[in-house]
Amino acid sequence: MKIEILGTSCAKCKQLEENAKLAIAKIGGFHSIEKIDDIMKIMEYNVVSTPGLVVDGKVLSTGKLLNPQEIIDLIQ
Repeated sequence: MKIEILGTSCAKCKQLEENAKLAIAKIGGFHSIEKIDDIMKIMEYNVVSTPGLVVDGKVLSTGKLLNPQEIIDLIQ
C-alpha cells in the first residue's frame, strides 16, 4: 500500500504524517509513506485544503487532521 501525505510544512501536515506512521505500525505489513509538499503535485490530486491523505492514488481525506485510528479505519 502506498500512502501519500499531501501538504506543506504546516503543523497539521506534519502531525498527519506522524499519525500515518503510527497507524501503519499498528496494522503491520509493508506500506510506504511519502510526504508530498510540491504544490503542483498536490494540485494534480485536485486537493485545495491540506493536509490530504492519499492511499494507492485515491484521495481519502482533505483538510482534516486524522488520528491514527481514523487512518486505520479508512485504509482497512
